[in-house]
Amino acid sequence: MRFGRTELEKFRGGTLPDLLGPDVRLLFVGINPGLRTVAVQTHFGRPGNRFYPALYRAGIVDRLIGVSDGLSAADAAHMKAQGIGITNIVPFATARADELTTEQLVEGGRALAARVGLVRPNVVAVLGVTAYRVAFRRPKAVAGKQPEDIGGVPLWIAPNPSGLNAHETAGSLAEAYREAAVAAGVPLFPPPRV
Repeated sequence: MRFGRTELEKFRGGTLPDLLGPDVRLLFVGINPGLRTVAVQTHFGRPGNRFYPALYRAGIVDRLIGVSDGLSAADAAHMKAQGIGITNIVPFATARADELTTEQLVEGGRALAARVGLVRPNVVAVLGVTAYRVAFRRPKAVAGKQPEDIGGVPLWIAPNPSGLNAHETAGSLAEAYREAAVAAGVPLFPPPRV
């Protein structure tokens, strides 16, 4: 699907449902949805976002999932069968995450902790250390397993897959995501040869 800038602006403030199956092992947490993500109703749905390629390279999914027109029912079922869930710290769309206020991130962090308590995944992986530092008032947090839990669940901080996070590659994202997936007990596939 193609959207012009004016069309995408209509999705500002919009939301999309969490991707949650009956047995979430690993809950990935984005910062907030982008405008295109809400337009196609698919987490990390912007062309060029490296989330799904990283999942494939990590062996978390068995195929490269394309989301430019939204997540197919078969791919959503595959993700859920793998125990993968997706949500966000802040539920509403902006053009860029840096448009969010500290208050919005802190409130989103409180809501996320409550949601994690209900979903009860094995591991939570927040994708974005800067947003995590603000939302949870942990200014010195670094990537990797955290010393504190969230909602009683072990917590990892992993790199954000946005193209704006230019120093990360699909390979480095895959390594970080695979580490969290192993800790969560996600059944892994052999990574593809790249």
